[in-house]
Amino acid sequence: MHAAVISNRVRHGLHVALLTVVALLAGCATAPPPQARLGLKLPPAALGASISVQQHLKVERAGRTDDLDVALQVEPEAIDVVGLAFGQRVLTMHYDGKELTSWRHVMLPSQVRPEDVLEDMQLTLWPAEAVAAALPDGWRIAEQGATRTLYLADEPIMRISYSGTPRWSGTVVLENLRYHYKLTIQFAQEGQ
Repeated sequence: MHAAVISNRVRHGLHVALLTVVALLAGCATAPPPQARLGLKLPPAALGASISVQQHLKVERAGRTDDLDVALQVEPEAIDVVGLAFGQRVLTMHYDGKELTSWRHVMLPSQVRPEDVLEDMQLTLWPAEAVAAALPDGWRIAEQGATRTLYLADEPIMRISYSGTPRWSGTVVLENLRYHYKLTIQFAQEGQ
């Protein structure tokens, strides 16, 4: 009986910790005013490469830090994403260039929208030229050295800094200047 109580407490603690992580991620992905989302859905082939990478994400907002592990695979015909928190799958996505399908853990808040995850991923990793060609009126993207900035009119909305090339290596830091959060993406080195 004592072991059952401990097991229930551990399970409850895991669920509370998982809810904490997904609540923070939801805060970062909360649906902003309509003009702030682009509806960007670039074809997988527009990346210009096939990649299979593992990432460790760190989200910082309002003095809090939370982590998520992600496996990302991009082939010319599809993008696949698996998100894990505390070793438990919380999100999967598949995008074939036409249709986005996804699965979410029941504890993942509805504000974490796969469309927004796909958009932020493409804004970060896809070539600036491909992104620029798909931006709606009033938006523009600029690159200077290892920094990419997304503007709405002349207001900087997002700044992305890269530690290396290609864009999916080393560390990428995305700062959302409008919604005041920072996402640090650490790519696992090959062979790990």
